[in-house]
Amino acid sequence: MPSSFHRNPKTENRKPAAPEGLPLVAIIGRANVGKSTLFNRLTRSAQALVADLAGVTRDRHYGSVTFDDRTFLLVDTGGLVGGEEELSAQVRRQAEEAVAEADVILLVADGREGPQEGDALVVDYLRRTGKILLLAVNKIDHQGLETNLADFYRFGLDLIYPVSATQGYGLGDLLEAVVQHLPTLSELPTPAPGLRVAVLGRPNVGKSSFINRFLGEERLLVSEIPGTTRDAIDTPLSLEGTDYVLVDTAGLRRPSHVDAGLERLMVLKTIKALSRAEVAVLLLDAREGLTGQDLRIAGLIEDQAKGCLILLNKWDLVPRELQEKTLVKVTDSLEFMAYVPLLPVSVKTGYNLRKVFPLVNEIFAQSGRRAGTHELTEFIRELTSRTPPPRYRDRPVKFLYLTQAEINPPTFIAFVNQPLGVADSYRRFLVKQLRERLKIPHAPVRLFLKGRQRRER
Repeated sequence: MPSSFHRNPKTENRKPAAPEGLPLVAIIGRANVGKSTLFNRLTRSAQALVADLAGVTRDRHYGSVTFDDRTFLLVDTGGLVGGEEELSAQVRRQAEEAVAEADVILLVADGREGPQEGDALVVDYLRRTGKILLLAVNKIDHQGLETNLADFYRFGLDLIYPVSATQGYGLGDLLEAVVQHLPTLSELPTPAPGLRVAVLGRPNVGKSSFINRFLGEERLLVSEIPGTTRDAIDTPLSLEGTDYVLVDTAGLRRPSHVDAGLERLMVLKTIKALSRAEVAVLLLDAREGLTGQDLRIAGLIEDQAKGCLILLNKWDLVPRELQEKTLVKVTDSLEFMAYVPLLPVSVKTGYNLRKVFPLVNEIFAQSGRRAGTHELTEFIRELTSRTPPPRYRDRPVKFLYLTQAEINPPTFIAFVNQPLGVADSYRRFLVKQLRERLKIPHAPVRLFLKGRQRRER
């Protein structure tokens, strides 16, 4: 029996992205093999802390996973393209697109159905790319089903792992293998010096024009054709004594509009670029207001807990009588990111652009502030005494103490006698009060709740 049969893999989303960016592990495979179930299990299960993830309801097709002190991005490529793949030819195209960006490929197969026609071609292609390839044979719900692995050894792969995404069987061994094959820090490229600012937005909202405006030259291609930018381009910028690295990312389309081929890579590149940025600048088209795809991009930023500035571009094209209404409508729709500054700008005329980088600097500074445990504990005791949380199962909910675990983003851990008894509304109240007390109104604060620690006798 594998050692991981009863093991509870550590998948807490608590560590900030490294400046050089997180390694990327891409999940690929046929329809109905359990890719999404495996993804959900690795990114959401077994969390020892209760995170403040309140916000809009949205599908997530990527997430960070931490195991044995290594953190990586996990991407469900089927989810990125808006539907599962069914034919071997489509699976191969999916593999071709994922392998270009991924550091490790996790190919998922159905252990009950066995190998399917065309699988050998996909495996052969992946092997020839030189990328690390792990085969997760899913739906092996108990040790007795491991005899089903025999048919998969015909592929000549050494890294084959029986797992059950629903039961958790084998996931510890699988994660150990993934972490073992991630690139080491010495193998990752050295990032250019400067505050990294990812410029995000839908196609044709003016991202490249925004960067060119500050560079003073047409360094990035600008076109009226949506999706001109096909890659994440790092551009150094020195402004008023501060060094920045601007990352112009490809426009994110709705999943139904992401065709096979180049644009799927654009989504992966954008996610990876965001992981190595310290502040995100999200451009919206002021004429169109906030769209569903804008919300999806905002969700990516919120999920990675990045400091953010939202720019309503093309403000000069909004009739004066509609400007206040536009601001109110966008603000109301972004209630889950109410801490994020919203600034109307016009890249074309230069309106309000002088305010952009001072705000970026302030957001970054706030995200790096740290408070002592004594100050935080006094704060939480005073606050909960003045405004106590609702009782849980007819018992009082007591906050024992509060400490700050990390910066960038500011991450706090509250020790509570009953973590499950803290309602989401009260957690949001605590986060709001933390921002006010610590004077970090624009920081992406994360608050985790942890139960009382019992001393061993």
